[in-house]
Amino acid sequence: MEKLRTEIRRHEHLYYVLDAPAITDADYDALMSRLRALEERHPELIPAGSPTLRVGGAPREGFQQVKHSEPMLSLDNALNEGELRAFDERVRGLLGDAPHAYVAELKFDGLSLAVRYEGGVLRQAITRGDGDTGEDVTENARTIRSLPLRVAANEPFEVRGEVVMPSRAFQALNEDREQQGLPRYANPRNSAAGSLRVLDPAITAGRRLDFYGYIRLPAPDSQWGALECLSAEGFKVSAHRKRCKGLDELLAFIQEWETGRERLPFEIDGVVVKVDSQAQQRQLGWTARAPRWAIAFKYPPRQAETTLRSIEIQVGRTGVLTPVANLEPVGVSGVVVARATLHNEDEIERLGLAAGDTVVIERSGDVIPKIVKVARHGDARVKFAMPSQCPVCGEPVVRAEGEVASRCLNPNCPARLRESLRYFASRGVMDIDGMGEALIEQLADKGLLKSIADLYQLNAGQLAGLDRMGEKSAARIMKGIEASKRQSLARLINGLGIPFVGERTAALLGGAFGSLDAIAQASEEKLQETPEVGVKVAQAIRRFFGNEHNREMVERLRAAGLTFTQEKVRTENGPLSGLTFVITGTLASMSRDEAKAMIENAGGKTAGSVSKKTDFLVAGEAAGSKLEKANTLGVKVIDEEELRRIVSKGGQA
Repeated sequence: MEKLRTEIRRHEHLYYVLDAPAITDADYDALMSRLRALEERHPELIPAGSPTLRVGGAPREGFQQVKHSEPMLSLDNALNEGELRAFDERVRGLLGDAPHAYVAELKFDGLSLAVRYEGGVLRQAITRGDGDTGEDVTENARTIRSLPLRVAANEPFEVRGEVVMPSRAFQALNEDREQQGLPRYANPRNSAAGSLRVLDPAITAGRRLDFYGYIRLPAPDSQWGALECLSAEGFKVSAHRKRCKGLDELLAFIQEWETGRERLPFEIDGVVVKVDSQAQQRQLGWTARAPRWAIAFKYPPRQAETTLRSIEIQVGRTGVLTPVANLEPVGVSGVVVARATLHNEDEIERLGLAAGDTVVIERSGDVIPKIVKVARHGDARVKFAMPSQCPVCGEPVVRAEGEVASRCLNPNCPARLRESLRYFASRGVMDIDGMGEALIEQLADKGLLKSIADLYQLNAGQLAGLDRMGEKSAARIMKGIEASKRQSLARLINGLGIPFVGERTAALLGGAFGSLDAIAQASEEKLQETPEVGVKVAQAIRRFFGNEHNREMVERLRAAGLTFTQEKVRTENGPLSGLTFVITGTLASMSRDEAKAMIENAGGKTAGSVSKKTDFLVAGEAAGSKLEKANTLGVKVIDEEELRRIVSKGGQA
């Protein structure tokens, strides 16, 4: 059996990593069948890294959240040669003109993934997520043939890379969907991300994904060394990379692949540039969101001409009616584009656009299609007019004076409902664990959710009877729904979907009025006394609570027992008035939300990033890049106990 496994792994590496198969598919299948037959007779001898385990087990009920060993930061972008030269000047300035080299790598258009190995076996695969925490997609990642299940190294290490869907696989997937009468997928990147995050690993296995490694942790002495090490360990790395001694070599590589990308078997949208030396990387350091030693050079978007067939309306979460262009399908940088957003009436008027016109399409950032301009007017043009009634629910459409958006104000409009439910249940709002997109779709399709308030009428039996749901999952979701009743008033206000009222404004309103009833009854003038609430926001709040459907929904939420009150915040004379705080890391005795509430209730402000205007950084465990930036800028760093002392002492550290 072990001899068979070794032989199968060798052929997988030849076929999926080196693109140099040595046997036919039939011969490979015969080897795999023989191994499966032996393992079925001796299941006690199946090791964790056996090739037969690439696809195994029943569909999962959900994905676990996992914290990254180190944050997976994004990269700053250079959109032209001038911005790349400015990056090079900053690097040379910070290194004091010390000799350095760059490594240029193709920028894959896929999904970032961190893969952990222990004892020579793949143990865990985690998506990028928000950079600090991602989703455990290990079972799905095992199905990626170019991702080794076993490696020679026994010490724990981590590989970070990109999951991509090759162009040929993407084309085959769309052809298969067309034959089934299903809509085509928009681009390979979204298809790769969706394929990796389906709950059934067998579906992932059926869509040929590739994994390209580009970082190894612990890191070797150089980025070039890391790529060479990954290649030697059996990982697929881009064959198209170069160690550049200066900016001229770097620019030549970038220009070569701007035209050469058409012949690649996968999509790229630029080139990633990294300082090669790990020691120099540490010397350059990081900003709050990105390393100073790396940058992504983004290629300019590519364009094509096509005909605008018609303009239809989509209704979003907050009721905004968005015009969408239906286009004669056209290929733009390897992707067939058939639809593009037109944003609002004013944008259509600015473009001078009408159905029947020939238009220029551009993929912004090589991903999102948009109409840039009208190339030629059509012979039988049909001008656009925003409907006076919602095309989905029939309720009146309102466009307030001074706004560009037209809105459906019915919160139970079917078009609004699913997006509203997703937002309401999300982590930063009511945080209902397990209430994801697939579950919401099922509940809405079965008529069990016709309003946000219907969430609190669900029972475990209804949930357990749904596809891919069990009693344990149903119980977990019911527990999450019950726990959401204790979320703060500010989170509830944010989750209601009031236009222009997001997290910050919701917190200010809750602190100023102390109850949802007081906000609902306040006049526009009274609402505008709240910091950062202007005329437009005040009018939106009054329209929301003036709607009968909204008032009914609010009453049902009250009956369900959600939090409708909080202590008022005295911001003007609070002990922390005029001070700005940033919170980072994991706090021992309180959540970040509780720390934020403590600061704002005492009159202070909270911000998401560290700057020269920051007075204090509240740092918990695993503080990361924000702590480094605070130390660089000389910002005072405190822990949660010091925060409590500052509040009690009136802002004195």
